[in-house]
Amino acid sequence: MPKGIADRVAIIGMGCTKFGEHWDKSADDLLLEATYEALNDAGIAPDDVDAYWLGTLTSGNSGLTFSVPMKSDYKPVTRVENYCATGSEAFRNACYAVASGAYDVVVAVGVEKLKDSGYSGLVVGGADSDGTEPNMTAPAAFSFLAPAYFKKYGLDPKTGKEVLARIAWKNHRNGALNPKAQYQTEVPMEKIIQSPMIAAPLGVFDCSGVSDGAAAAVIVRAEDAKKYRPDPVYVKALSVVAGYGHGRLHQDYDFTTIRENVAAAADAYKQAGITNPRKEIDLAEVHDCFTPTELVIYEDLGFSERGEGWRDVMNGVFDIGGELPVNPDGGLKSFGHPIGASGLRMLYELWLQFHGKAGKRQHDNPKLGLTHNLGGFPWQAVCAVTIVGKELG
Repeated sequence: MPKGIADRVAIIGMGCTKFGEHWDKSADDLLLEATYEALNDAGIAPDDVDAYWLGTLTSGNSGLTFSVPMKSDYKPVTRVENYCATGSEAFRNACYAVASGAYDVVVAVGVEKLKDSGYSGLVVGGADSDGTEPNMTAPAAFSFLAPAYFKKYGLDPKTGKEVLARIAWKNHRNGALNPKAQYQTEVPMEKIIQSPMIAAPLGVFDCSGVSDGAAAAVIVRAEDAKKYRPDPVYVKALSVVAGYGHGRLHQDYDFTTIRENVAAAADAYKQAGITNPRKEIDLAEVHDCFTPTELVIYEDLGFSERGEGWRDVMNGVFDIGGELPVNPDGGLKSFGHPIGASGLRMLYELWLQFHGKAGKRQHDNPKLGLTHNLGGFPWQAVCAVTIVGKELG
C-alpha cells in the first residue's frame, strides 16, 4: 500500500469558473480565468510558479494546451488524463512533485469544453477492444446499479425510484444555493420522478449534465504554506486506483458496489489515519454522475452500512445540515461535469467551506473533507479519493 504524503503539502489558493454552457468562451478563456483566480487567491504572480499540471480529457493535447494561452515562459506543463478522475489526477501529480522537493510552487488546473464539441454524454468513444465489450451508453451502464440494489435490499421499484429522486432533489436544492453551479433551480420530487426516461429506471434528472468549466489549485510544501497565508488547507491522502475489470470477468459481480471505490477509499483512509469515515469526515464531494452511483458510493466509502444507504438518504443524513453533508455544492448533478475540471471543482467547494465562504451552503466549522472521482463503468473503472483538512496532524 502507498505510504502517502499526509501533511507534507498544502493548498494556498484555488479558483473555479462558473460551470455551464459557455458558448462565448473558449477553453483558453476558462483556463486563464480559473488559474488567475487561484493565483490571486494565493497572493502570488505567474512568475512565482515553477510548474503546472493540466488535466483534460478532450479539450487539448500536450502541455501546449495551457502554456500557449498562459504564456508560461517555457515552464514545464504536464498534461494528464484519467477518464473522469482527470482533475484529481492532475492534483495528485502536482502534489507529489512538491513533496519530492523538485518544485516549491506548482499549479494543478483542469478544464473541459464539451458543449461546442457536440458531446452529449450518451455517445462516448473508447479504445479498440476484442469485440466482447458491451456497447452501451454511460446512462445505460450505470442504470444497472439501481435494480440490482433494489432487489438485493428489498426495495420495491416505487420506493427505489423515490430514493433516487431524493438524491437528485438534494443536489439540485444545494446547487440552487451556488452561484457557480450550472443548474441553480430547485426541482420538485414529483417532477424528478416523472421526468422522461433515459435508461430505465433513470430519467433525465437522474443524470448529470454536460458542461464547460475549469478549476485550479496552487500547491506548496506544508512548512512553507503560512508564508503565503495563515489558513492553508493540508493534503491528508491521495489515492488513485485502476481496476482490472473484475465485474466483467466474474459471475459474482452483482452491481451493488464498485470495487474501485472500495479500494481507493481503503487506501486513502489508511494514508489519513481514518478509521470511522462517517464520524471523522465533516463533508464530502462525490462523483454523482447518476443518482444510483451516489447511492452505491455512500456504502462503498463507508458512509453507510451495506443496505442502509437508501434509508440514510431518506432520513436526510447527507443533506446540508445533516450528519454528513454530501455534495453541498450541487455535485455533478447540479454543478455540472466538465470532465477534466470536476475533481478540482470538488476541492474548490471544500476550500470555500474551510474558509467560511460557502454562503447558505456553509457547514458549521468543517475540519476534514473528502472528494471522490470515478471514471469508466461499474464493472471496470478508475477511482480517485482525496482527503484534505484545515489543520496539521
